[in-house]
Amino acid sequence: MSIIEENKKLAWRWMDFFSAHKIEEICELVAPDWEMHGGPPQLPRGATGVRELLQRIGKINQSWTIEDTIADGDKVVVRATNTRVRESFFGAPAHGVAQIFTATFTHQIAGGKILVTWRNADRLGRIVYLGGRIKPAVVS
Repeated sequence: MSIIEENKKLAWRWMDFFSAHKIEEICELVAPDWEMHGGPPQLPRGATGVRELLQRIGKINQSWTIEDTIADGDKVVVRATNTRVRESFFGAPAHGVAQIFTATFTHQIAGGKILVTWRNADRLGRIVYLGGRIKPAVVS
């Protein structure tokens, strides 16, 4: 199996473990100095950062469905759809309604470990999905 195929499988395991809230299994996928961009601010590096990320998210009923995977060199990009149930999101009440949104994860991988994760999620789409409305700014 090529290194690119191995890296893709590692990125897929990341998504599976997040769906199952398997914190220690995710920790085993990351390098000691792993860092995340596009997640909560000031997240520590490495496994400590993974644990804090999952603690901030909390255990929720969610699943990730991988839509596309593109790999080149040491990078793997995964576009996925998340379905989850939470009571609120950024202050918008969800009332137990399933929230569906897309996100893209780009992982830099070396030596069988994820070094860096960049995440870009459709937060605005989630707010609108929950009934949030965009109001134009009042210009004075």
